[in-house]
Amino acid sequence: MKEYRLTDWLPTTKKEVELRGWDELDVILFSGDAYVDHPSFGAAVIGRILEAEGLRVAIVPQPNWRDDLRDFKKLGRPRLFFGVSAGCMDSMVNKYTANKRLRSDDAYTPDARPDMRPEYPSIVYTQILKRLFPDAPVVLGGIEASMRRLTHYDYWQERVRPSILTDSGADLLVYGMGEKPMTELVQRIRQWQAGRDDGALPTALDVRTAIAPQLPQVAYLASHPAELEGDIRLYSHEECLADKKKEAANFRHIEEESNKYAASRILQATGKATVVVNPPYPPMTEVELDRSYDLPYTRLPHPKYKGKRIPAYDMIKFSINIHRGCFGGCAFCTISAHQGKFIVSRSKESILREVKAVMQLPDFKGYLSDLGGPSANMYRMHGRDQHRCMKCKRPSCIHPQICPNLNTDHRPLLDIYHAVDALPGIKRSFIGSGVRYDLLLHESPDDAINQAARQYTRELIARHVSGRLKVAPEHTSDRVLSIMRKPPFAQFEAFKRIFDRINREEGLRQQLIPYFISSHPGCREEEMAELAVITKRLDFHLEQVQDFTPTPMTVSTEAWYTGFHPYTLEPVFSAKSPREKLAQRQFFFWYKAEERRNIVNELKRIGRSDLIDKLYGKKERR
Repeated sequence: MKEYRLTDWLPTTKKEVELRGWDELDVILFSGDAYVDHPSFGAAVIGRILEAEGLRVAIVPQPNWRDDLRDFKKLGRPRLFFGVSAGCMDSMVNKYTANKRLRSDDAYTPDARPDMRPEYPSIVYTQILKRLFPDAPVVLGGIEASMRRLTHYDYWQERVRPSILTDSGADLLVYGMGEKPMTELVQRIRQWQAGRDDGALPTALDVRTAIAPQLPQVAYLASHPAELEGDIRLYSHEECLADKKKEAANFRHIEEESNKYAASRILQATGKATVVVNPPYPPMTEVELDRSYDLPYTRLPHPKYKGKRIPAYDMIKFSINIHRGCFGGCAFCTISAHQGKFIVSRSKESILREVKAVMQLPDFKGYLSDLGGPSANMYRMHGRDQHRCMKCKRPSCIHPQICPNLNTDHRPLLDIYHAVDALPGIKRSFIGSGVRYDLLLHESPDDAINQAARQYTRELIARHVSGRLKVAPEHTSDRVLSIMRKPPFAQFEAFKRIFDRINREEGLRQQLIPYFISSHPGCREEEMAELAVITKRLDFHLEQVQDFTPTPMTVSTEAWYTGFHPYTLEPVFSAKSPREKLAQRQFFFWYKAEERRNIVNELKRIGRSDLIDKLYGKKERR
């Protein structure tokens, strides 16, 4: 087991800066999360990437914004810029339930304390830094900033908000995964400085006007940006406030450009300024992704948290992320909007190096909790003809059908599983990420690929399930599933039959745990009632269920708020009132005695008394 010193972590205090012998810092990062030096925590990744560029970097985790602001002052002004992130989640999703109730815990905080970050830390932290250090550049990043880079609906405030650049006053916003834009930002600052006789460093104004316009994968505010050929100009923020259909129409462009290999620049007027969103970088290469994961992380929380538990860390400390991106394109999900739809996979060598590092952790017992990613089984999957992919703007490679150009070969993933399991000291590797059963069931023209899918399915169920395998059918209604961009429910039923058969053949008693959503756009009570009947027939007593939560920058949220589907602009019904949402949610729990009377009454009210027989028998109809 490796012995660590305090200086093995990035410094978080003035004393830790002095321990390194530094008298000034190049970059100071402020994060809404606790500091865990692990590749699953964004602030650690960006800090290590910048450190690898030769910079002196510090992290201030969960600064106190309610006192005399000493946390914001203690390290002074950095030479280059401040970086600000709300953390690994949108702060409002992190703080509130779908019913807008305050959560009692925060998984990214020591001992799960719920009061260690404000609402919208991206805005609060930036505004404080701008008051204290007006000329210092502030760069926003992370999920909260990324998903709020343009006009968006905010469910918690029940209003359409402008770009978070406008509300925060930040100089630059990095969207998506930040390694490449942050690295190039530093390189461009150095080039800018080298071109000056006085050796001065750029101010906030210099970053906005001289550096941002040429930097990919960033957004910034400009007064009168010159329009370029190929630019997409969205309806203005003010037009979106006045017309919901224009807000919906904007989103199609936003999503399509987020998922293209070569995207267009996006412009949106907001007040007297214009938000400029430069196109993203092409997907990272394997070498670039390996480099990010091979940085010298301790993989441990900072020593300042000794004796305190950080739940989010406990969940992932024995897991390995083997790829980025997701081509599922689920309408309610932000993964592809942030990581992209193109899969970027790590090399086997990099994955095995990280597994060996995990094995050195003090409490490792031989069990990996996950070998996965945004989806468990997309490793190394990509288009056979990459030129076709470069021209494609479909948000999903597998909806409404699996693209014939998509290589769905599971053999590279099986090779990873076999290599990991062969390591001395590994007892079992489990798959905790969600499995896409539509990829397993897909019939390829190549029978070797079909055979590999069958082999993967058997090995997954027989060797890599820790008693419960989670999958996400999300609904039973094919009409609702189509709006969600999910496969027909018949595919889930087919997978369940395979799961049950393999369990019998292997002498196992494992559970299949399906995830479902109520109150999604397009879903009415009748579909939820039918869901109850179908899940009863399949002998499921549902546990993993949730009400749809509108989060920024998804097709589902735009449909929920505007009442129009962004791609067709046709009307879409959504359950919005507490009564409508409760009426849908109760059908998940048809098996609970306390719900029976309400469900029977509701079925009578919507004219579906025939379903009462199927749930409870004829005597309940009276």
